[in-house]
Amino acid sequence: MADQRGLSASPDQKAVLRRAWPHMRPHRRGIVGALALSALATAISVAVPAVIGAAVDQLLAGDRGGLAVAVAAVCVLAVLRLVAFRQSEIQLATVGERVVRQLRDLAVTRLSRAPLRFLEAHPSGDLLRRTTTEIADLANFVRGQLPEALTVGGYLVFTTVLLLGYSPLLTLALFAVFVPSVVWVLRTFKKAADPAFAAEAAAAGTVASTYRELVTSREMLRTSGGVGFWRTRFLDDTRQRYRAARRTQRALFLISLSRVVQGITTGTLLLVGAELAARGHISVGTVVVFVLATRQLFESAAQTSNLIGQAQITLVGMARLLDLLEVTAPEPSALPRPTCGGGPRTAAPGVLEVRRVSYSYVAGTEVLRRLSVTIGSGERVGLVGPTGVGKTTLAKLITGLYEPDAGRVLLDGVDLRALPAAELRKRIVLVPQRVHMIQGTLLDNLALVPDAPGEERVREAVNRLGLTEWVAGLSSGLSSRLGRGEGQLSAGELQLIGLVRAALVDPAVLVLDEATADIDPDTAWHLETAIDTLRADRTLIVIAHREATIERLPRTIRLDHGSALTDS
Repeated sequence: MADQRGLSASPDQKAVLRRAWPHMRPHRRGIVGALALSALATAISVAVPAVIGAAVDQLLAGDRGGLAVAVAAVCVLAVLRLVAFRQSEIQLATVGERVVRQLRDLAVTRLSRAPLRFLEAHPSGDLLRRTTTEIADLANFVRGQLPEALTVGGYLVFTTVLLLGYSPLLTLALFAVFVPSVVWVLRTFKKAADPAFAAEAAAAGTVASTYRELVTSREMLRTSGGVGFWRTRFLDDTRQRYRAARRTQRALFLISLSRVVQGITTGTLLLVGAELAARGHISVGTVVVFVLATRQLFESAAQTSNLIGQAQITLVGMARLLDLLEVTAPEPSALPRPTCGGGPRTAAPGVLEVRRVSYSYVAGTEVLRRLSVTIGSGERVGLVGPTGVGKTTLAKLITGLYEPDAGRVLLDGVDLRALPAAELRKRIVLVPQRVHMIQGTLLDNLALVPDAPGEERVREAVNRLGLTEWVAGLSSGLSSRLGRGEGQLSAGELQLIGLVRAALVDPAVLVLDEATADIDPDTAWHLETAIDTLRADRTLIVIAHREATIERLPRTIRLDHGSALTDS
């Protein structure tokens, strides 16, 4: 089995910002500008207590002119603070949204190009949460909490500078009590929060995956009587998430201890400040500055208490998103897939060769083992054999959706891994058993092929396959609504849609994984007519389940235990 790195449910949260920096580097100028504006706004806010302290000293000295100047300065600073904060928030939100949008687009692009083996190995609910919910949490943090976090950081720095300028002794007394206590609270919180928040995010992903299983398998669960089992499993998952959430809340309670620290610090400040003022070492205005400035400091600490929880959630989500981006990053391979340049590398029909191919889903258990087969240009071949011998796996290898663990698959002598993706998708097309639909009209669903064909081309393809009557029999023809409970189609009718898509691509090799469900005679006739039309001038490979299909094929290849091939 080829090595396939998997996602971690609780990825490493260390150096998240350093790992995220390559994604932020293109926006560094905007980031620096936003930080500068935020620092300016915070500095203006910190200057207000100093001006008020000066006003108090002027008032006690009976200097009315000085008092008027101080009052005017406070008003000017208030206006400047409002403007600077607003501009910094706009700048920060603009840059942040650009980074988030870039991450979202990159995550979707990486997932769309990820190997099918990777996508099948991970619960779709977890992938969905990483690329939607957790990116949305990041966007909300950028819009809401990040400006507050920067303001809090600025308050801490500028307030410290201000207080040191007024009274180093009183500042030392203040921080001797405040800093060690707050550091202890924060360290205790982080020690408990890192595993707690990671466990809650992983539990939420599990709940989302289990719920998605219900949505995608609801009919099977109802008909097989498995709803009770699923409900028990879902309740177990939700209980696990509840326990993880309680653990998170216990961690958040630790941060509230900072309020106790604030009370002790305020009492210490009043006692020492009063003593220093009584001895004439500092003025009453200086005490006022300390009271007002430390109030801002404590408010910042209170905001920090609220922000740390949200920041931790964002940190976990960012770590999980980076884990996804790192795991799905393209890696140099022995056969790099080139871009489309210099024209097609294979002839239109082309011989298809499977040379000593092996493939495993689980290490040590080979589904296909050193399998070799050659299918000539224009041949019509059926793949048959018991369920589980690897027919569908072979079909996905033939179409390049899987890469073999060993061996090669070649079209016209060229390894599929060396073909440009666009050429591969035009040369070989797979119509699976379960043809996926999107919400929209029949025309929307038929046009899900390269080059975005218009309605005229779609109608021509429908007519060429003899499906005009079938389309006309739907409620609104090509405008019939499908998806999400609208215009339900049978398995055979879904494969008709897959065949129309294939006709629009016009591939050299068409692989059809025939529907195993019973097909009504009318749909079966339409399928056979469409297949007979499509088989002209192309190679046709059918994973056949119905005897009627097998009898129509001149050659059949029987798979047995993933390696033995019998031609007939």
